[in-house]
Amino acid sequence: PVLLGCGSAQPGGCPALCECSEPAKTVKCVNRNLTAVPPDLPPYVRSLFITGNPLTHLPAGAFPAQRLPDLASLNLSANHLRTVEAGALALPALRQLDLSGNALASFSPQAFGEGGSPLEELALRGALRDHGVLLSLAALLQSGTLRNLSRLELADNGLLLLPAGMFTALPALRQLDLSNNSLVGLRNVSFQGLGQLQSLNLSDNSLGVLWNSTLAQFRSLPALRHIVLGHNTWVCDCTIEDLVAWLKESDQVEGKETLTCASPDKMLGKALLKINSSDLNCSVPIDLPSQLQTSYVFLGIVLALIGAIFLLVLYLNRKGIKKWMHNIRDACRDHMEGYHYRYEINADPRLTNLSSNSDV
Repeated sequence: PVLLGCGSAQPGGCPALCECSEPAKTVKCVNRNLTAVPPDLPPYVRSLFITGNPLTHLPAGAFPAQRLPDLASLNLSANHLRTVEAGALALPALRQLDLSGNALASFSPQAFGEGGSPLEELALRGALRDHGVLLSLAALLQSGTLRNLSRLELADNGLLLLPAGMFTALPALRQLDLSNNSLVGLRNVSFQGLGQLQSLNLSDNSLGVLWNSTLAQFRSLPALRHIVLGHNTWVCDCTIEDLVAWLKESDQVEGKETLTCASPDKMLGKALLKINSSDLNCSVPIDLPSQLQTSYVFLGIVLALIGAIFLLVLYLNRKGIKKWMHNIRDACRDHMEGYHYRYEINADPRLTNLSSNSDV
């Protein structure tokens, strides 16, 4: 039977403002204006729903492990959670956790305790708007605490770039959802070690191209058979050639026939699978940094050649240059002696008086 909690709960009973079902091992505290986790949760609970509450803080021991040894599924979505402290989620049987729809500002990398966690599914849809929380999550994933994680949902977070090596310590990961973000590239993202990965959702992002290094990683994952790339801003210039070739030969991408160009204007709406090399304008260098580097090297070589030629000309004309320098020196000396002579005349007082009397 379902018991509606009202007033204080009896030991092993149902907390106030919650609904409990002992046969189903379920407790629901939904939209009950809770500001803290009920301290008197029944020990039989396996599925706990605390959603739609003004709950802002999860302190250490918020879910006592000894009192809740069988808690396997925890839904804390759509609350107002800001802080998750170390040890707040250290539950020995926890398999599923949903923190979606919370504006997390602080998430401890030790939230699941010091040892490993049995967690298999983690949903963080719309909960990683703060960059510091993203870095904390990356540290948590890289620590190896969640090595049993098989499903990770990071959709709706406005992510531009992902921390390098974020997924390298998740050998059991099968499903990764990165949809509806603002990802502009995956060059710093490593999928190496994800041998069990089966599904990767990259739809509704801002991807303009996938480089060869990323495509090579996709090819190397034997279980990866479901890649979703729809609704991205594909740039159909020379950089898209490798992606188009991969799409034509690969069976990993779902709905690849619907992928279309977003730019340039002349390619707008054109299906990626229908692009040929003749459609792309490859006359303009596409790697500007490399081009600039090559230009600087060429300029340096030209300047060095000009310098060498100048020195060679000086060497071959050393006698004429020496004579020319001597002539300039003699001319300067005669000129300076003339100035010196005039100075001596002007400085002689007798000549000065004579000049004055002559004027009179």
